[in-house]
Amino acid sequence: MRDLRVLIIDDEPAISRVLRPALQGHKFIAATAATGAEGLTQLESFKPDLILLDLGLPDIDGVDLAREIRERTDVPIIVLSVRESEGDKIAALDGGADDYLTKPFSMGELMARIRVALRHYDQAPKSPVMPQPISIGNIMLDSERHELVVNGALVHLSPTEFNLLETMMSNAGKLLTHRTLLHKVWGPEYTSETQLLRVYIGQLRGKIEARPERPAYILTEPGIGYRFRDSA
Repeated sequence: MRDLRVLIIDDEPAISRVLRPALQGHKFIAATAATGAEGLTQLESFKPDLILLDLGLPDIDGVDLAREIRERTDVPIIVLSVRESEGDKIAALDGGADDYLTKPFSMGELMARIRVALRHYDQAPKSPVMPQPISIGNIMLDSERHELVVNGALVHLSPTEFNLLETMMSNAGKLLTHRTLLHKVWGPEYTSETQLLRVYIGQLRGKIEARPERPAYILTEPGIGYRFRDSA
């Protein structure tokens, strides 16, 4: 099995000097880029399996860069930033990031986040039986093809969005608590991250609901969790 590749896009030399050898110590191949333009070049030549992205780059805002990267690849993006407001986190996740870690952070926490992100991206099906597409109303989710069709049109989902929607649609009609969804989709380290779940639910509603402000499919059970309607 080949060593996985991590691209660090950060203009702080001290961060790269710390992260690169630490990642190599965990059997990753690491490359660095100090600007957004250099990061996009490395994206094509280095072909990373995961990207660590700073938001405060000298030539382009990191959120805009995350959107550009997401247009080209589905590999996980973990934001590493000193920006700690909820608005910045929501903007980064809306822009295509899979996770957000505020500086300063420990290498132990970063490695845990990397493992979770890679598990989502590279998760292999456990059953030899090919899963059947799930159709509810005007929504069809095909796990084998990793495709979502809404009203006959393909809709792009990030790996995390797909995992979340698949979990909900395969349990249509059932109430899934915040803790259950976070554990199933993100892992046991995330069971208290209700704001992260709320952001992703909002993103999914924006992609599948005719009126996201009055959802017909993803229903909120206040203070408890969410339920995907089993008929439409």
